[in-house]
Amino acid sequence: MGASALLCTLSGCASAQDRAPADEVNTTVAPVAPVIAEDFPDPDVLEVDGKYYAYATNGNSRNVQVAESDDLESWSMLGEDALPQLPPWVIPGKTWAPEVTELSPGQYVMYFTATNFQPSLQCIGVATATSPTGPFVVQGTGMLVCPTEEGGAIDASTFSENGALFLLWKNDGNCCGLDTWLSIAPLTADGLALAAPGQRILKQTLAWEGELVEAPTLVKRASTYHLFYSSNFFGDDSYAVGYASAASLAGPWQKRDDPFLSSGDPQGVFRGPGGQDVVTGPGGEDWLVFHAWDPAYTYRGMFVEPLRFGSSGPEVSVEGT
Repeated sequence: MGASALLCTLSGCASAQDRAPADEVNTTVAPVAPVIAEDFPDPDVLEVDGKYYAYATNGNSRNVQVAESDDLESWSMLGEDALPQLPPWVIPGKTWAPEVTELSPGQYVMYFTATNFQPSLQCIGVATATSPTGPFVVQGTGMLVCPTEEGGAIDASTFSENGALFLLWKNDGNCCGLDTWLSIAPLTADGLALAAPGQRILKQTLAWEGELVEAPTLVKRASTYHLFYSSNFFGDDSYAVGYASAASLAGPWQKRDDPFLSSGDPQGVFRGPGGQDVVTGPGGEDWLVFHAWDPAYTYRGMFVEPLRFGSSGPEVSVEGT
């Protein structure tokens, strides 16, 4: 999210001087270099036939940015806008946290956050394409998920199990003094509608989470469901990645008490990490993809670091430290 992705607690457009680093960052450790060293927040990565595609929140005059790689290490920014046209019921300018899923060969669906025209809330839309780079075309005559009584919805992600596709999201309650919940619902086979109402998973309960949880990322390894999420204010070092686990989708979900990845970690090499995704690499290994601020707090680059699932839970191994 993350806002995830890019979640603007106020407007989504905070200036650089509004983004103050926290005191706990270890400035004696050299920062790890991002694989995309320009503004590429809320990254989502999709693998298609051995090639990796990364999608990000609006920037560079594009509604949805896209880059490609053969190995998750060297990336090329593409000139295309993956979502070039927005419908009239969307207010342009805040197209956040895209999630792209391959439904079948040559059939791709994108879930994106944008500002709904009426009511004027951030909500989740859906678009389709026949190529992973687009152009994606918005489907329907309105948002897919837009709970007005909960402040809207942002930060969609998908989870697949036994041929069933699920959508996860966060209600944007912190926009209006409400709780934020991560929810999950099954999707129809074409990915264009919810097959059942959403079920709440967890909300902000820990001090380090601040006013929100967002940017859910769900994977299953062995018999355990692993849920990563982002929390706190996206614009400074309080933003961090959280973690919860469960033995079934229905829960109960057990949170880790402290952040899974944060600016205050012993390595001290990331500033406000979040908006994470989990991707399987060329050799079958897991990688954590996320954004973090550059040292001057002018942009959020994309990082890819090894992720291991052990008996005591997942761990990130920061390369170069």
